[in-house]
Amino acid sequence: MTESPVQAALSPLLLGEVVAVAEDIAAVLRARPDADVPIPDASWTVGEAAAHLMLANELMADLARGVDRPYGDGSPDSLAAANTASLAACPERDPLVLAEAVVEHARGFVAAVSQRSATDPVVTPMGPMDLGVLGSYLLVHMLGHGYDLARALGRPHMIDRQRVDLCLPFLLMAMPRVVDPRTAAGVRASYTIGVRGGIRFGVRIHDGVAEVSAQPPQRPDCTIVSEPVTFLLLALGRCNPWAAIARGRILAWGRKPWLASGFPTYFTAP
Repeated sequence: MTESPVQAALSPLLLGEVVAVAEDIAAVLRARPDADVPIPDASWTVGEAAAHLMLANELMADLARGVDRPYGDGSPDSLAAANTASLAACPERDPLVLAEAVVEHARGFVAAVSQRSATDPVVTPMGPMDLGVLGSYLLVHMLGHGYDLARALGRPHMIDRQRVDLCLPFLLMAMPRVVDPRTAAGVRASYTIGVRGGIRFGVRIHDGVAEVSAQPPQRPDCTIVSEPVTFLLLALGRCNPWAAIARGRILAWGRKPWLASGFPTYFTAP
């Protein structure tokens, strides 16, 4: 049976949040910050991070329109090189100009996907996925860099539980693609991973390969449940797991609870 256009449409909630997050980021940038303020724990400035967001939103909008836009091969090194090259080719660093462009391209993405099916395939910097997952990818990317901007400028971040839930389709798809073969080599362990009060899923690490399943294993070696904002920040490499554990934002238990400490090290944030 052919899926109807209504069934295939992207979630209106997801599309609404794509624009809302872009507007939240723009509000931070419209406060006329100094573009040279450094991003904490990063090599970029506010102006560079904002320019990267603008360029990435433009890329995602083009992909949603069906434009072929190669951008690295999905590996962390290639994505970093592509980011460097794109920033070098784009001299704009004015936060006010970039604020408008971030929103413009987010709206362009929404307009493009609204004319297509959520199941349409697309090739992205993180490999092939469908348009529904691409929308989740865009939201993850904006929330990560939006968090960086807010932190650098002393503003409230824009991550909440609903937005974290909308990020999950991309995060679960991407997890096997971002395994660090060095830290995960020789590891054999099964995990139940969860968001406090929400979804739980299974992850099995086997000799440098990760398998993600929608259903948790019946007898996991270790269960790790995180508070929602912490869950996303951990996934994006923007949270110290030990500090989060100390504050009670991460809980771990099971037959081998000590395996929790190694889990974040098995992945490289996309």
